[in-house]
Amino acid sequence: MMYLDSHPNVVHWGSEEVVIPYKSPIDNRVHRYFPDFIVKKKTPEGKLETVVVEIKPKAQCSPPAVQTGKKPTRRYINEVMTWGINSSKWKYATEYCKDRGWEFMILTEKELGIKF
Repeated sequence: MMYLDSHPNVVHWGSEEVVIPYKSPIDNRVHRYFPDFIVKKKTPEGKLETVVVEIKPKAQCSPPAVQTGKKPTRRYINEVMTWGINSSKWKYATEYCKDRGWEFMILTEKELGIKF
C-alpha cells in the first residue's frame, strides 16, 4: 500500500472495491469475490490502465500434490478446497477484467520480495 501511495504513475487505488461474482466448485453456488486491490495507473505513453490485484501465499497458487496410497488428511482436503475456490475466483476475475479491458494479476511473497 505504501508502494501504491508513493508511486508517481498510480493515479488511484482502492482495497476490496471490486465485486466479482463467481461460481464455487465446492457448492456450485454463486458467491462474491473481492480482489485485494484495484489500481489505476498511467503508462509511459500517458494512457490510463486498470489492474486488479490479488495477493496470495505462493503455496495457494498451485494445486496441492496428490496424496496416494493413504487416507487423505484434513489438511490435504482443505488445500484441495482452497485451490478449487481460488482457481474459480481467478478464472472469473480474468474474464471480468478482460471484458473491461483491464488486467488481472496475482502477486505472492516472491513478487513482493518478502522472505520467511
